[in-house]
Amino acid sequence: MEVYNIGIVGVGTVGSGVYKQLKRKASILKKKTGISIHIKAVCDKDTKAVRKAGVLKRECVPSYRDMIKDPEINCIVELIGGTSIAKNIILEAFKKGKDVVTANKALLAEEGSDVFKAARKLNRQIFFEASVGGGIPIIKGLTESLVSNRIIRILSIINGTCNYILTRMTHDGMSFEKALAIAKAKGYAEANPSLDIDGIDAAHKITILAELAFRKKINFKEVSCEGISGIKEWDISFADQLGYVVKLLAIAKEGSEGIEVRVQPTLLPKDHILANVNDSYNAVYLMCDEVENMLFYGRGAGAKPTASAVISDIIDLARNSLGFRQKLYLPSLKAAHTKSISSILSRHYLRFSVIDRPGVLAKISSILGRYSISISDVIQKERKIGQVVPLVLLTHETYEKHIQQAVRQIDKLSVIKRHSRVIRIEE
Repeated sequence: MEVYNIGIVGVGTVGSGVYKQLKRKASILKKKTGISIHIKAVCDKDTKAVRKAGVLKRECVPSYRDMIKDPEINCIVELIGGTSIAKNIILEAFKKGKDVVTANKALLAEEGSDVFKAARKLNRQIFFEASVGGGIPIIKGLTESLVSNRIIRILSIINGTCNYILTRMTHDGMSFEKALAIAKAKGYAEANPSLDIDGIDAAHKITILAELAFRKKINFKEVSCEGISGIKEWDISFADQLGYVVKLLAIAKEGSEGIEVRVQPTLLPKDHILANVNDSYNAVYLMCDEVENMLFYGRGAGAKPTASAVISDIIDLARNSLGFRQKLYLPSLKAAHTKSISSILSRHYLRFSVIDRPGVLAKISSILGRYSISISDVIQKERKIGQVVPLVLLTHETYEKHIQQAVRQIDKLSVIKRHSRVIRIEE
């Protein structure tokens, strides 16, 4: 029986899940792989978390440097998150001849080029299946199973918190605030949920997927990112009447003019396969040139699904180290030309809060017409002369910059009483 020694840095939600799953499944993993994964060292500055995870006293070390210096440890499992200390841990591990497994999407999205460059230079491996989609094997899918395919487009729901909130708003008629409170109570949202509801978490993940799919470096700062806190019950209701549902989509497309990468609330037709991905589930929908369309679906977060992905990477690295060496594709360092959000062409949902007076629609239509924006559908509730009412328009395809310019002008009209809401539509 071959033995592969690992050190785990961080025993929070994911780290404790990895520790417990490795202990619980030790005999099964040995039978399936012929490898004994031995946890030789564990460290976390939070001693309460260490005790809660049930880490044995003999496995505890005071610092990650202790395990990096240990010549018997083959792999460092970095599960603390963030972009500063985590990066140092990984780079130091490479320098000491150790491979790395991580679930750190923020680091890979924002600092990945430095990490991958160091891995190449030092002939080390870094595996990161758990960084996107929890237990969904999307990283291996892109880099191994679909290696002969050109990826044309990625449409994805990759933040379980936002998907849960939008599901409750859609199915139960809840407000955003109430749905968020329930998500916190159930553990789907953090006490400070800004990374999720502002779309940043999804932006980190789609950056990683885009780099793997299109084999080019994506500048994370150029990824357009919009969250869901501005979505109201009205938007959900109006979308429903028009045959759509609202989802937070992370989108990546490659075209002749460059690569677009964005995260935005989006209207999807009710019969779209992603429209029925609900609660905290994640899904990644790929459009490829050979296999055509493919859906990866499953639990996108939580200790057990994410730990499952981490352990899969540990096993792959163990197989490489102890015999057959299978190299995971790392993104190229060549920078991509990223299309600006203003150049994106799509249909749009527009919601205006207007004083109900004759001629209001004509004024709005006139401004839209100046920017060659044509209207496909209109919803206006029963007349309430003199009161503020919602007016909803759907447009035909138009450029984002024209929509933004037109809406800025419309919002200056005296009949507009609140900032207008713009949501893109993906057919």
